[in-house]
Amino acid sequence: MNICINDKIFTIISEVASGESAEAYVIGGWVRDCLLDRNHPEKDIDIVVTGSGIELARKTADKINPRIRVSVFRNFGTAMFRWGDYEIEFVGARKESYRSGSRKPLVEDGTLEDDQRRRDFTINALAISLNKDTYGQLLDPFGGMDDLRKKIIRTPLDPGMTFSDDPLRMIRAVRFATQLRFTVEEKTFKALSENAARIRIVSAERIIAEINKIMMCNKPSVGFRLLEKSGLLAIIFPELDNLKGVEKKDGRAHKDNFLHSLEVLDNIALNTDNLWLRWAALLHDIAKPLTKKYTRETGWSFHGHEYRGSKMIPDIFRRLKLPLNEHMRYVQKLVDLHLRPIVLSQEEITDSAIRRLLFEAGDDIDDLMLLCEADITSKNEKRKMKHLENFAIVREKLREIEEKDAIRNFQPPVTGEEIISTFGIKPGKSVGIIKNAIRDAILDGIIPNEHKAARDLMLRKGRELGLTPLENDPGA
Repeated sequence: MNICINDKIFTIISEVASGESAEAYVIGGWVRDCLLDRNHPEKDIDIVVTGSGIELARKTADKINPRIRVSVFRNFGTAMFRWGDYEIEFVGARKESYRSGSRKPLVEDGTLEDDQRRRDFTINALAISLNKDTYGQLLDPFGGMDDLRKKIIRTPLDPGMTFSDDPLRMIRAVRFATQLRFTVEEKTFKALSENAARIRIVSAERIIAEINKIMMCNKPSVGFRLLEKSGLLAIIFPELDNLKGVEKKDGRAHKDNFLHSLEVLDNIALNTDNLWLRWAALLHDIAKPLTKKYTRETGWSFHGHEYRGSKMIPDIFRRLKLPLNEHMRYVQKLVDLHLRPIVLSQEEITDSAIRRLLFEAGDDIDDLMLLCEADITSKNEKRKMKHLENFAIVREKLREIEEKDAIRNFQPPVTGEEIISTFGIKPGKSVGIIKNAIRDAILDGIIPNEHKAARDLMLRKGRELGLTPLENDPGA
């Protein structure tokens, strides 16, 4: 079977390889996506060379443009450079063997088929010749084309050995099944489950890179269901695994919070490519097992799960090796606030409550509303439509208050420095009391969000605290 390789980069590699009497093949994700005719094929191109991949990378880059910088990784026998949208990596064909306690292989030179044999899945072992006499020919020793047609994920060799050698491949199997909407072949999945405990030898950084790719799929719940079914989820993400199950008392049961969280994640994925908003959706109910309570009077409750959940986020991010920065704080904020719009939608909405929500959510208010709408997973269509109608009212009220009062991200018109200079006091408790009084008065609609009104309140509050403005007060 011949594949047409039209990209200029491939003809250049072919010419250079021919001049060096080397063999070169494009292999892996680019070939897979090309054959699947995906709209967004891989921009990473892997080239396997029988010989020195480093030398072929240098000579290819030099032929394109002598100023191209080639990055060399001698320990791995690889070299790569960027050209246009592509990142092209060259590696010498090799074969690998593993020791039981490590996922780092022992590597030695090999043939193209040796290199294909070490690949994780048959659909990633497909190669296309870039050699002059066989240019465009597909090399498929393990039935990858057949697996593409059947839409299955299968390993080239015995799956038990494949996963034991490099346990990260188990999560990659789940990731590819989710991304491509394929099924993990039965024998492969059985080996995946049997080797789940081996995932403990893989670094958290490598695991989270795959999890984030699952998170960004069109329907990420597919991946998390597979992780749960295989036993991997309980090892790598026990807090999420703990959400599983339904408890029943006196004939009353709560919903399965694991399945609910996955449904919310899928709902949010329909409306955003924001990875961190997707994380907020997955984690919004993460503290429900810790806050679950049953009484005969009220049934099941999870009071305070939003607050407890927000407090769990740093430990979860730290263990999973997610960034401990503004992204983490964003997820914390949305988890903490995710019930607020729901509560507002179920009662008479006051301007004061809307101002406080705008103040606390700031620029993330629109994302918060998306999360809350995604959180509506009732199977009762009439109830679902009622919730959405109420949210539309909340959104309109948010817009009106924002236009009128400019509350989003507002800073009180009187600063701490002005309070200190007005009364000639040092930073301390009194300054905080006055600032909070001004903030609350504005949020409650008692005074407008204007400097004069805020300053008048500052002076009144100062007198209540026994403070006297200085005679030379610059603001007087």
